[in-house]
Amino acid sequence: MTIQLPGTDGVLKAYAPRTAPLVVSPGTPLTSRTVFSAAHVVADPFADVSPDSPAAVDWDATLAFRRHLWSHGLGVAEAMDTAQRGMGLDWAGAAELIRRSAAEARSVGGRIACGVGTDQLTGPASLPDIRKAYEEQLALVEESGAQAILMASRALAAAARGPEDYLEVYGHLLRQAAEPVVLHWLGPMFDPALDGYWGSSDLDAATETFLAVIAAHPDKVDGIKVSLLDAQREIDIRRRLPQGVRCYTGDDFNYPELIAGDEKGFSHALLGIFDPLGPLAAEAVRVLDTGDVKGFRGLLDPTVELSRHLFQTPTRFYKTGVVFLAWLAGHQSHFTMVGGLQSARSLPHFARAYELADGLGLFPDPALAEARMKNLLSLYGVAQ
Repeated sequence: MTIQLPGTDGVLKAYAPRTAPLVVSPGTPLTSRTVFSAAHVVADPFADVSPDSPAAVDWDATLAFRRHLWSHGLGVAEAMDTAQRGMGLDWAGAAELIRRSAAEARSVGGRIACGVGTDQLTGPASLPDIRKAYEEQLALVEESGAQAILMASRALAAAARGPEDYLEVYGHLLRQAAEPVVLHWLGPMFDPALDGYWGSSDLDAATETFLAVIAAHPDKVDGIKVSLLDAQREIDIRRRLPQGVRCYTGDDFNYPELIAGDEKGFSHALLGIFDPLGPLAAEAVRVLDTGDVKGFRGLLDPTVELSRHLFQTPTRFYKTGVVFLAWLAGHQSHFTMVGGLQSARSLPHFARAYELADGLGLFPDPALAEARMKNLLSLYGVAQ
């Protein structure tokens, strides 16, 4: 049996789907690396909303997916850009997501860290406004019992006059944080509004400011998440971190080598690609826990082609591919996204994502994934 998949050249080709998935069962807790999956949200497909409306979330399906990740030993990075923060999910929706997910984490003993930003600001803002917005979100995350991830702020990128403003705002927040936080540097490939973050578009200069913030408050920084898709820069930053401050890779292009590390250290992980790769990623880290780097790379290296496909330019639309694969895998009953973002990728993009994910054995029920892919193809006029 084959399925006809369209290529970028407009030509259909026959693909023979797998008949059996890769079998990965929940196992022992991860020990050698701390691993978070940034998790997507499931839209309510029956809500009568438009792309401009506040997000309508299917809370049951959204929380069920988080339980799936926790069951495999992964932590959940909540209300991050993978959850369409600032791309369909506003602060009111993110706040509700944080409250619900943190309560769910407590009930199952799952690890959770939540994004703290300034997205309640919808127009030009002063530095005091930005500090106040950050403080409001930090208080909610801390009250929920979750670890805080200080996300990059579009408002701060627009308002800051130079590195000194970043040092002042982040210093203020770190001094009042109750527990060590994760600092998040999200590159402009993920969000163009963040160009010039840390006070400069020169990444060398920006790196110095970023490291200066950490050096001034090492006791308040659990770690950093670097999402620049530049493996060597991450390694260079990692080697300059104060003792005890972790590096969580956010590099969805080079994660196997960064997590494996070298003779001078390694990265932990906080990755959007671990949303669709969750069980396989957890199994790979368990292999790494035994000291088997080759076995770890053997499991994770083949997933990079899929990740690079999902995160191709424009990178910010990777969320569409993540939710698409969750639908094919049976984690949700529909392919609808908040903000109507299911329209952000092309049919050939979906076809290639299906082919790569199926080849990896990511679908628990390959027949279901095939049937759903055929349904999508038929909506686009591709007869089978």
